[in-house]
Order: sequence, then structure tokens, then C-alpha cells
Amino acid sequence: MTPLGKNPLRIEDYALIGDCETAALVGRDGSIDWLCWPCFDSGACFAALVGTRDNGRWRIAPVDATARVTRHYRDGTMILVTRFETDDGVVELIDCMPQHDLTSSVLRLVVGISGRVRMAMDLTLRFDYGSSIPWVTRLDDGALRAIAGPDMTVLRTPVALRPEGMAHVADFEVEAGQRVPFALTWLPSWNGAPPVLDVEREIEASYAAWCEWSSACKIGGPWAPIVLRSLLTLKTLTYAPTGGMVAAPTTSLPEFIGGERNWDYRYCWLRDATMTLHALMRGGRYDEARAWRDWLLRAAAGAPAQLQIMYGIRGERRLPEWEAGWLPGYEGSVPVRIGNAAAQQVQLDVYGEVIATLYNARVGGLARDDASWALECALVNHVGEVWREPDEGLWEVRGPRQHFTFSKAMCWLALDRAVKSVERFGLPGDVESWRALRDEIHHDVCTRGFDSSRGHFTQAYGDGLLDGSLLLLPQIGFLPIDDPRITGTIDAIEKRLVVDGFVLRYDTGRTLDGLPPGEGAFLACSFWLVDAMTMQGRIDEATELFERLIGLANDVGLLAEEYDPHAKRQLGNFPQAFSHVALVNSAYNLLRGGRPLHEQAAGTSTR
Repeated sequence: MTPLGKNPLRIEDYALIGDCETAALVGRDGSIDWLCWPCFDSGACFAALVGTRDNGRWRIAPVDATARVTRHYRDGTMILVTRFETDDGVVELIDCMPQHDLTSSVLRLVVGISGRVRMAMDLTLRFDYGSSIPWVTRLDDGALRAIAGPDMTVLRTPVALRPEGMAHVADFEVEAGQRVPFALTWLPSWNGAPPVLDVEREIEASYAAWCEWSSACKIGGPWAPIVLRSLLTLKTLTYAPTGGMVAAPTTSLPEFIGGERNWDYRYCWLRDATMTLHALMRGGRYDEARAWRDWLLRAAAGAPAQLQIMYGIRGERRLPEWEAGWLPGYEGSVPVRIGNAAAQQVQLDVYGEVIATLYNARVGGLARDDASWALECALVNHVGEVWREPDEGLWEVRGPRQHFTFSKAMCWLALDRAVKSVERFGLPGDVESWRALRDEIHHDVCTRGFDSSRGHFTQAYGDGLLDGSLLLLPQIGFLPIDDPRITGTIDAIEKRLVVDGFVLRYDTGRTLDGLPPGEGAFLACSFWLVDAMTMQGRIDEATELFERLIGLANDVGLLAEEYDPHAKRQLGNFPQAFSHVALVNSAYNLLRGGRPLHEQAAGTSTR
């Protein structure tokens, strides 16, 4: 049980709520410090996460700063319950974002459990990433309306509010059995007032909907609770209208405190597709897997040469990057970036990820989509034209292009899965040419990407360095797990890239992007080591590492992108889809004996 206190919140002190179109981060102090409305990629109206109170927040908490805090989600849901215990009594704060077609709302319900607790509320609204002060008025029914340009919010509550500077605050008491509702709703500023919501009824309806979703998940084994929490998180990061999934709901949470590696992750990366779709199908969530596949097909449609590494949640291609200079950053980590210039990078691995995703969909039993095969054939043929070129690689290097080993191996993956689609499913294709090209790429990687003097594959051709992505080579079936080149690579990574038991992305003694070295251990890479150990039959070691990794999750089961083993805190955007995807897949790999990803059928559904 943690005291409320006044110290700055760590990344792991936040929890996630969302309505599958946007999401909010709620601190253990009862403050919503991040919310982009109406969509994941919209301007934030609460930006205190990367700024200050003046950049927007909504806090409800006891006046007593020594209140003790515990939190949990209601089972099988994304409804957050924060429990505050003071010397005078106990209250719970229930936070929920129900799904609605035309509006989006944050519902907060304060419930008196025992005694009498003095509470305080502080609402500071700032639109456009904390820069726009809204015009605030009262509606006829007393509701508080705030408007700035295209955005409008309406707050309804029985609690008396008063202005204080550029905020609205309230003081109230809650006794045992008393329930005090708050409903904050967004809608376009040219619309009329939103309908009055029955907060308790909406929360219970949301609870029933989440329980129905969770009950369809197929999860077993000792790690079922954390796997379900990861699947719920992935669902919450899905943009329901299109099926796209954001990498994280936040921007510019640093990879190292005070550093400059602060990126906007509110977009959809193609590289997440292979593991995401497989994780969803493993969990029995075929509706989301099909929606993700359909989003992928729409986003990737067009000229193969124009395939991007990431897209907007609706499939947008232009994601211009700029800096919000008025925001001081999370714990002084600047700049705060909006947009992501890496969308225009060349990363050859995306072709393998797209083809492998669609192949996995067929293996998993999703209903056949003939329209996708023509696109796949065009992408495969394009790989034949570009695979020899250098690129920016998996880690989005902002520097000279290189011949990254993983990128070349993923080009091999594109050809391999295309061949397997022809062989296994009888699809038409130039399979003889594809086989020959597949073998040529394989030979090139084994010849130029393997350092025989060091006994391991390298990050890029001829550089002698290591990269955590090389742990995926046996997972994709590039070489058997017992091949000496693979075992040598795993051994080298364990010796040179593992810090306090966790895996770095690459050798941080060498700067890849012109920035000073400095980032945490990459959690997905650490789960990939679990998978490699599992495939090697090192089940006890794999289980021990897996349990250490899931032990890094915060009190409500969420993981960021990275972890600082020295400061013992999470780093990077939060919660991170890739970390939760890797967790789900590692859990299933352990439960199913470590068979390679390409040999595992995700299910037999024909939906």
C-alpha cells in the first residue's frame, strides 16, 4: 500500500482506461494527466504527463496527502478502482470510459466505503497539447461547458464547482454508502449539449461489455491473469472504427530520464502486425485479429514501393513531426514530439512482417481473403527488386542507411511465407522464382551477416556488433534453434547485451542515431530471449526470466517499452503494445513447449 504523497509520479504509477478510440492515463494520486480527445492522435486536453498542472489535468483525491493508495481493475475489464484509506475513512474512485458512437466520456464515481473522507477535485482543461485555454460557461442545467476551436467538453456533477485561477475546483465530503458521480464528455464544439449520462448505469453496462469480451478469450496456465490483462490492454489500444492498433497511447515518455529519445507512438507500426495478430488469435480473439488484418490490407494497399513502416490510425501516410516547445517534458525530458518522421524511413523488414502476418492469418483459420493475395504477390516481387539495398532498420536509425542483418532476414521471410502460401493453400504464384530468390537471400545473410571469427550473426553486415532482434531468427524459422550459428548468437547476446538479466536492443557503447548513449533494457527483446531459451529446452531458465519480466509490470499489470535495471523503473511510452504482445507470445511458447512461431497453428476458426 503506497501513501498518496506529493512526489512526482513515475511512469509505472499510471493506469490505463479507454473506449477503443482514445485512452487516458490515471495516476495513483487520482489525477488524469494524459488524454487526447476524441482520438488517440488528437491534441491532448490533459497534458500534465509531459507538462505541468497548467497544461491540463483532472484530479480527484482525498485532501489528506498521507492517504494510503491501492489500485486494481475490476476482473476482466478496463474499469479502474483506486482505493484511498485515511485515518478518517475509506473511499474508492472508479474510473471508466464507456464506448459510444458519437461522443466520448470519462466517468468518475467516488464511493464512500467507511467513515467520512474530505475530498478535493481540480479540473484544468487545456486543448491542443496544453496550449489552448478554453472559454468556460454554464449550461442551463448547471453543467460546466468548455470550448476551444473544434473541441467542447461538458462536465456534469452534483458537486458545487468554483473557479480558481484558470481551473475549476471543488471540496466535498463522502460518507460510507454515499456515491458522487462525475461525467466529462467530449463532442464537437458546433454540436449541442450531450445527453445526460447515468454514471453508475454506464459503468455497469461497460462492466458487462468488458466481461463478455474477456469471457471469449481462451487462456490457460499459471499466467492466465497477466495474459488476459495484456490482451485487454491490446484491445484498449485498438482504434475500433478501423481496427488499427497504436503502439502506445502516449508521446515523448523518455527512453532515458532527461534524454532526447522521446518519440510519438500514437500510430500503427506494421512490424507489430506479425506478433499482434498471432497473439490475438492465440487468445481466441478472432474479431480483433480480422479487423487488424483488414486495417493492414487497407493501409498497405497501393504501389509496393510506397509501403510505409507505420501509418495513422485511419491509414494516414503523412505523420509530420514537430516539437511542442511550450511543454517541459516528462521530468524535464525534451523535446516533446508530435508526429513521427520515421514514417518516411526505408525499413525492409516490413515486407516480411506483412507477408508473415497474412500467412499467419491463413494458418490461424481466418476466413480467406482473395483480394489480399494480389497485394502480397506485388509486395513479394518488389522485395526481389529492393532487398539488396541498405535501410534504416528495425530500430529506426536516424543516420546513414546500413545493411542490417535482421532486415535482410525479414526479406527472406517474405519469400518463405509466400512460397508456403502456395504450397500449403494452393494459391497461384511464381513459386520457382520465389524459391530461388529465397535461397539467394538466405545465402547472402549467412555469408555476410555472420561473423565467423566471433561465431555470431551481426547487427549489420561486417560491423561485428550484436542486436537483440537476432533472437528472432529461430522464431521465424530462418535457421534451426540448434544450428551453431544460432546458438553462438544467443550465447553472445547473453554475454554482451544482458544487463542485470534484461536484454538491450543493441550495443549501447556505440551511438546509432547521433544521440548520446542512454536507454533502458528493451522489454520485447527480453521476452525474445525467453522464447529462445524455451526453444533450446532451457525451460527452467526461460520460466525464471519470464517471471522476472512479468514482475516488472506495475500494480495493475501494465508495461512500458523499456526498463532501467539500475533505477528500477519503467521507461518509454506507456503502456507499450509491443511489450504486451511479446508477453502473450512468450507465455504461450512456454505453455506449448517452444515450437517456432511459424510451426504453431493459432486455431481452427473459419470466421
